[in-house]
Amino acid sequence: MADNKITLSKKDRIHVWWRSQFLQGSWNYERMQNGGWAYTLIPALKKLYKTKEDRAAALTRHLEFFNTHPYLAAPIIGVTMSLEEERANGAPVDDVAIQGVKVGMMGPLAGVGDPVFWFTVKPILGALAASLALGGSILGPILYFVVWNAIRMGFLWYTQEFGYKAGSKISEDMSGGLLQDVTKGASILGMFILGSLINRWVVVKFTPIVSTVKQSKGAYIDWANLPSGAKGIQSALQQQAAGLSLTQDKVTTLQDNLDQLIPGLAGLLITLLCMWLLKKGVSPIVIIFGLFIVGVLLHVLHVM
Repeated sequence: MADNKITLSKKDRIHVWWRSQFLQGSWNYERMQNGGWAYTLIPALKKLYKTKEDRAAALTRHLEFFNTHPYLAAPIIGVTMSLEEERANGAPVDDVAIQGVKVGMMGPLAGVGDPVFWFTVKPILGALAASLALGGSILGPILYFVVWNAIRMGFLWYTQEFGYKAGSKISEDMSGGLLQDVTKGASILGMFILGSLINRWVVVKFTPIVSTVKQSKGAYIDWANLPSGAKGIQSALQQQAAGLSLTQDKVTTLQDNLDQLIPGLAGLLITLLCMWLLKKGVSPIVIIFGLFIVGVLLHVLHVM
């Protein structure tokens, strides 16, 4: 039996790695990166499964919802390849286990990718390249292009290999619960990250005015007595920076009161509602259009 074991060679894994560069080439609002994900795994699935039925089933399995940072998808690809390899060789790895690993890992890793790549590596390289370009050196854009792609492609390859090797250890202990522990731990971490990002990503503002109070003189900018021209603009900016209000009337909206009680409460409730609807089987497209329609109506009614 050992002689008949199907193994993904380094060449096969390189083909998968190259295709992973195009993970977002077929992005859609319903299942996000699922098209690029399935396209990435095709070389591995062709090697592991020989019949048309098995290949079709594998592709269907990987056309489910998937979304994470495009670079942090690499370790998930590696783990998935390893699990598919074990399944093709008779290990008790079912669809639920494979999808559970993908879903459990994609949330936590999505929160890691943006700070590392978009907010750290890319700005540093951009600043270095810009300084060279401002000095008249053609090396600026060349350096940025070469170094950035070297980091990006190297990271994709080595983390994919790391995931592939780690995945084999997971699949060897299916009965021992290691897979369940990894999935549970990643899911818990993902929920923490999701909770911390809700206040940043989901913004809801209720515009109804609760109260309007006339402020005493000195609490707001006296526009009528500002100097003319540039000096007046400078004085207004300085007074605003010192804490003076732009208008004599201090307007308090419903959102101001909500922010004093529990900031981000409305965004949290909308997120929980969307999660509940997804759990009930409502299509993401229906939810997106529903939020759009409700938002427009509430804006027309001057509620939001």
